[in-house]
Amino acid sequence: MASIKIVLRKNMMRKDNTIPLAIRISENYKTNYKWLGQYVLEKDWDKNTGRVKRTHPNAKKLNNFLLKKLTETNDIYFDSKENITPKQVKQKLKGAGGSKSFFVFAADRVKRKYEREVFSVAKSELSILYNLEEFLNLNISLEKDLAVKGIFERRKQRVSKGRKGEHSFMDSVTYFKKNKSLKFQDITESFLDKYKDFCSVYLNQKSRTITNQLIFIRTLFNKAIKDGIVDAKFYPFGGEKEKIRIGNSHKIGLTVSEVEQIELLRLEPYTSIWHTKNVWLTAFYFAGIRISDAVKLRWSDFKDSRLLYTMDKNEKPVSLKIPDKASEILNFYKKERHHNNGYVFPFLKEVNVSNEEEIFKKTRNATKLFNKYLKRIATMCEIEKNLSNHIARHSFGNIAGDSIHPLMLQKLYRHSDLKTTINYQANFIHRDADDALDSVINF
Repeated sequence: MASIKIVLRKNMMRKDNTIPLAIRISENYKTNYKWLGQYVLEKDWDKNTGRVKRTHPNAKKLNNFLLKKLTETNDIYFDSKENITPKQVKQKLKGAGGSKSFFVFAADRVKRKYEREVFSVAKSELSILYNLEEFLNLNISLEKDLAVKGIFERRKQRVSKGRKGEHSFMDSVTYFKKNKSLKFQDITESFLDKYKDFCSVYLNQKSRTITNQLIFIRTLFNKAIKDGIVDAKFYPFGGEKEKIRIGNSHKIGLTVSEVEQIELLRLEPYTSIWHTKNVWLTAFYFAGIRISDAVKLRWSDFKDSRLLYTMDKNEKPVSLKIPDKASEILNFYKKERHHNNGYVFPFLKEVNVSNEEEIFKKTRNATKLFNKYLKRIATMCEIEKNLSNHIARHSFGNIAGDSIHPLMLQKLYRHSDLKTTINYQANFIHRDADDALDSVINF
């Protein structure tokens, strides 16, 4: 139960000895103050009743004002259908406008993600803030090539400073917490249309990447409206306004023969490309686990001839039998198990296992390296498909086709919803459509 009371903030006394009045909202050891814009002398204040004494020259009028504000605060708190924090009550008292800085609000969210060690999300959302800033600062009088060059030069400088330790992630968060150049009310349908064009033309982004940014902006709007920071009238999504459409891209996996070509490819042992091949095949053999999870596999994850680990993306526990082919690869690395810092593969052998951000960075660097070598492997195997990290999962789905029951695939894929599995697997099941086509064409 919240405690709502009008108090005198004695530590804020002014030169004329008057003290500001504020509504104090406390709950679960969290307290917020909403200033009322009224100042009184301490001798004129009755702290027990929360009213000014008769000695105050405008006692009756001021007490009526205070009662009105106290009632308004209680109404907000007790009429709310959801749990509401003292901070949210304070914000609702201030009133929801559109002048709140989008960057400041977004930076708070990014900071929370970072502190919770959800680094992949925090870093991708921070990148969106930089994209928005570039859009706002775009000089349309410049030739496109010069503008693009400037954008990527600035990005390159940020990355370089980060690697040298001259600029940290939190430095960027602090920068945006001070940035008032974009307000919620500025993000209109027209703004979003122009931003989508900017992302496509100047950043060369694909539709799915642009959609992810719109989803981020929409998420922040919804949170700001819920917190009473922004009025719903400024919401630029839904209805007749901006609609976010998530397109379906073609998911293409390798065939059995193409996977066999990779398996048979002879490479010099313990080279980077040899490790890449082994990591990719390991991910494939374990029903297409994510490459980032495969890189972080530890020997302690294997017990009783099973892989037991927790997925990074959704924190779901996984228990899979070790297939014979995977066991063959693991046997190559067993002799090095005491030299790789407890990890199966050597890419994290020098990492500080207690530093989650360092693990994230090293893993990200490794997966970037894999994509480079996978292109080379595809050329060696004469595979014309785009061989990438994620295609290990698509390949498993492609080969599984409709031969495995969806409920079993749901378990192997670690999907929360069977519908997700069915929709995913639909990318690889073509038999019915092919038969239907043949029945018409091959008459």
